[in-house]
Amino acid sequence: MITSLYAVPLALIYLALSARVITYRRGHKLGLGDHGDKSLLKRMRAHANFAEYAPFALVLMGLAEWQGASAIVIHGIGVLLLAGRAAHAYGFSASPPKMKLRVNGMLATFASIVLSVLAILWQATVGG
Repeated sequence: MITSLYAVPLALIYLALSARVITYRRGHKLGLGDHGDKSLLKRMRAHANFAEYAPFALVLMGLAEWQGASAIVIHGIGVLLLAGRAAHAYGFSASPPKMKLRVNGMLATFASIVLSVLAILWQATVGG
């Protein structure tokens, strides 16, 4: 499955974002919550944002592939999703944040979701 090729690097980004939170917590001896620490909160939100969007987008991408969308469409969706999530994570995590990367990352993520939805609808109505 093509979707799997994009799930792997996305999983690695997720692990890197997780490690940033864990390392910061351990280094500053902070437990549950953000303790009012803005740097920790920023790391937590970068991680959470990724966790909120990447799995849902991958499921839609996988459904589009499963329904028979062409390889070029699935690769296009995957490239948009991977680039979008990587750009957003980097832009969000940078100090100071790089707003252009955050915004463009979200736009690419949203585009991948919309394209997946369109591919699913196309395959379910016309292409299937």
